[in-house]
Amino acid sequence: MTDMSNATATVRALIAEDEPILSAALAHALRRLWPELQIVATCANGVEALQQGLALRPDILFLDIKMPGKTGLEAAEELAEQWDDGQQGQDGRPFPQVVFVTAYDDYALAAFEQAAADYVLKPVNDARLGKTVERLKQRLQVAAPAPAFATPAPVPAAAPSDDNLARLLAQLQALTPPAPRLQMVRAAVGNSVRMIALADVVYFEALDKYINVVCRDGEALIRTSLKELLPQLDPQQFWQIHRGTIVSANAIASAVRDEAGKLSLTLRGHPAQLRVSPLYAHLFRQM
Repeated sequence: MTDMSNATATVRALIAEDEPILSAALAHALRRLWPELQIVATCANGVEALQQGLALRPDILFLDIKMPGKTGLEAAEELAEQWDDGQQGQDGRPFPQVVFVTAYDDYALAAFEQAAADYVLKPVNDARLGKTVERLKQRLQVAAPAPAFATPAPVPAAAPSDDNLARLLAQLQALTPPAPRLQMVRAAVGNSVRMIALADVVYFEALDKYINVVCRDGEALIRTSLKELLPQLDPQQFWQIHRGTIVSANAIASAVRDEAGKLSLTLRGHPAQLRVSPLYAHLFRQM
């Protein structure tokens, strides 16, 4: 991570890109197109991006999609989950505007468009980046409180950044060829293998290299990841509510927001309370 502070700037950005030449090219282009922008840090991977994003609280994140440690999508998702309630940090800073830097093809880019998430293609093109800069300026103007005596110019309103990320994740998942739907889960219980019907599952919980399958009458482990499991589940029946949790919709009794604005679920016939990431809070908005 390289610090590039500029005390005179008012808008602060973080760049995460694992290829140094491309990172330097993006930073150079941004300085040329937006001289007032303060680039507070450049990060070489998604882990650094998450750490520095939480520490520095920038206004904008430029995230490469494919990075070691964590992808840009994973870094953005975890940052949103840890940004207190997902909208306002402890210092009052709103969640950053996110721009993905990608080499994806046209099919994947359609997902970015539908999710209202901004992106720039590699190699960075000044004309396209210039449009992104103007769009960011408009969104930041919408987010900033106007002085009492000022009449702000009308600009397009932007959807909340966590909503954008949630829609983007859903759209990108839709581009993945569907996996065969699971009917049963084969899980280890001691020295035996238990056959668990999906109708009996209350929720799945990620535990390092395993998933804990929680039923009303007990728990068992399966050796896979949530990322591999999720495409095999019926999205109408099982909802991802957190980076590490998938819950059966039929098991949800209520969604409760605490005084800090954080959302959690109470379950039917099970004492656990499950935290809902801000990225998935839209699932529980009143219809």
